[in-house]
Amino acid sequence: MRAPFLIDSHCHLDAAQFAEEPVASLLARAAAAGVERMVSIGTSLATSRAAVDLADAHAPVYATVGVDPNSAAGYDAAARAELRALAAHPKVLAIGEIGLDYHWMVSPSEHQAAVFSDQLALADTLGLPVVIHCRDAHEDAERILLAWAAERHRAGWPTERPVGVMHCYSGDLAEALRLHAAGWMISLAGPVTYKNAARNREVAAGLPLEALVLETDAPYLAPAPRRGERNEPAFVRHTAEFVAGLRGLDLAELAAATTANAVRLFAGGLADGLAATSMTTAAPAAQELA
Repeated sequence: MRAPFLIDSHCHLDAAQFAEEPVASLLARAAAAGVERMVSIGTSLATSRAAVDLADAHAPVYATVGVDPNSAAGYDAAARAELRALAAHPKVLAIGEIGLDYHWMVSPSEHQAAVFSDQLALADTLGLPVVIHCRDAHEDAERILLAWAAERHRAGWPTERPVGVMHCYSGDLAEALRLHAAGWMISLAGPVTYKNAARNREVAAGLPLEALVLETDAPYLAPAPRRGERNEPAFVRHTAEFVAGLRGLDLAELAAATTANAVRLFAGGLADGLAATSMTTAAPAAQELA
């Protein structure tokens, strides 16, 4: 039976947890599980550089560049200029992860908001979607994101193209529906599979299928039944199987939809350069959902 074509829309392949294993081994296990594409995410200047290097070296890997709220302390005009230069790489798909984090509060909320706003403006300048980090800051983040999405659409952003994605979404269904109506995608990660994750499961079951993409956030947040292990892109299949069962779909249908959604989110970039075997899986999925 042919493995489903899945995309891990958010991982951190530069993380120290992967340092002692060749990236090729991770990619081989991912491919065996049907995970043919993965997006390695920048959270600082250093990790953004690393994500671009990984994307440059490995065909299945793509990148985003950004400074998250827990790395915001040193963000300045020079950092912005470097992000802009990194974003010129053809395999950089988005600005992110960026956003607000009131759990750790490494930087004051006012500074987080200023760094967030500046990178949203950079995404506007570059015509890129954004990847959003939000932890314990849903009210402020939603206010900012709804206003920014509305302004982006007024400026001519295509209504059929998502403005960005809420990474490892932890809010409730009502908020997710408001965000999706404004042009946001919602990304589900390993926590949706946890026994105490009733709110995550409500989001996974209640959102329109066209709103959902999947991620691992590897090496963090491994899904059941691998919880407690180092996460990796191959494990996004466990999350896909769980969400498919939750929605009463077979895995192939769920995989086709979330893959097409990720391609749409990133403006088709993930479809570039696919091997012939991959194209036979991905192309029908995209056509069915066009």
